[in-house]
Amino acid sequence: MIRAKVNDKKQFDLQIKDGQVKINDKQFVLDALRMEEGAMHLIIEGRSFRVRILEADKESKAYTLNVNGNTYEVALHDEMDQLLHRLGLSASASKKVNDVKAPMPGLVLKLVAQVGDKVNKGDSLLFLEAMKMENIIKSPGEGIVKAIRVNPGDKVEKNTVLIEFE
Repeated sequence: MIRAKVNDKKQFDLQIKDGQVKINDKQFVLDALRMEEGAMHLIIEGRSFRVRILEADKESKAYTLNVNGNTYEVALHDEMDQLLHRLGLSASASKKVNDVKAPMPGLVLKLVAQVGDKVNKGDSLLFLEAMKMENIIKSPGEGIVKAIRVNPGDKVEKNTVLIEFE
């Protein structure tokens, strides 16, 4: 079971198996069609949803999704994450962030952070245009900006190091 927290407000328990999705103990039929990288079309109980991943931090399992034109911040917690939380531990607390990489190919539009800045988790670092959409690249954790490896106007590939932390 996966627990999904949406916009730090609503919480859902999810299970997906064999074309079925269970949301808070209610069973639904799910039909999914992948449209392109990071985008899919879902039909759940006859309702249509176009879902695009705008931003993904796979390490912390935090995602920014566009669903039918609305943007949602979604945090996912699997059973291990939930157990660690109940024990008062955090899986991400022991991991130090060394750099931020481009989640997709794109064009650097604007830098927000500067060398020497102290940033917190979720602070905006830069704007990256990808697939004709402007994406805000946020800090995955606390740290001090050691180096910025890109400039506005630079084209970057997926996994290009954008910013390094001390």
